[in-house]
Amino acid sequence: MLSNLKAWHRRRILKNEPVSDDAWQSALSRLKCLRGLSLAELEHLREKVILFLHAKQISGAHGLIVTEEMHVLIAVQACILILNLDLDYYDGWVEIIIYPGEFIRDYEYVDEDGVVHLTREPISGESWLGGPVILSWEDTVVADAGVGYNVVIHEFAHKLDMLNGDANGFPPLHPDMSRQAWSEVFSKAYADFCRSIDENEATEVDSYAAENPAEFFAVMSEAFFETPLSVKLYFPSVYEQLALFYRQDPAQRRSIS
Repeated sequence: MLSNLKAWHRRRILKNEPVSDDAWQSALSRLKCLRGLSLAELEHLREKVILFLHAKQISGAHGLIVTEEMHVLIAVQACILILNLDLDYYDGWVEIIIYPGEFIRDYEYVDEDGVVHLTREPISGESWLGGPVILSWEDTVVADAGVGYNVVIHEFAHKLDMLNGDANGFPPLHPDMSRQAWSEVFSKAYADFCRSIDENEATEVDSYAAENPAEFFAVMSEAFFETPLSVKLYFPSVYEQLALFYRQDPAQRRSIS
């Protein structure tokens, strides 16, 4: 009965809260991560976007006016991660806050001598456990600015990671996936990547991935959707695990598009 009611409610939302063709086509023309999607996949994604926008509140900060086109552009990038997963993966929080550009985060860190320092730094995105996703609009609209760069995908990958609690690079896996295989693959890839960064070697993904395992997962998720052929070539085992988790094969889509 509950599943029937849920399905009825979703059908009602899809019927009564459509996304305009102009906003949809604008997103399709701008986003590299959508290349190679079939017509059926695009229609499925559009339905996910409508349901996502019904469930989430997107608001502007510092006087930013959030238009329908902006709503849709953000929602499309958030929903590409869960194209073949349930929208319930984004349950438990409702708010997305958009700043015009980078915003300031205050945080504390303890140095090697045990001294606590208060630091302020500009950032382009942030995800809170059980709380909002915060994004820089300036960075959202330049998704192709760097190799595999996509701040929306990055922050929503953190949200998926946080389904187990604090982000640690180990999201809840599907029953047919091996926790041991995930742990071994990501631990080795992360260690190898950090060693490459320490030795100043050129890398195929953002060096920020070396910050910690959570950032490694988020950056790899960005690249998985933005530059999948590169990830499959240089991080084949990581690509395989991400394909199992997201239940998508973007490299295959790109190779035939």
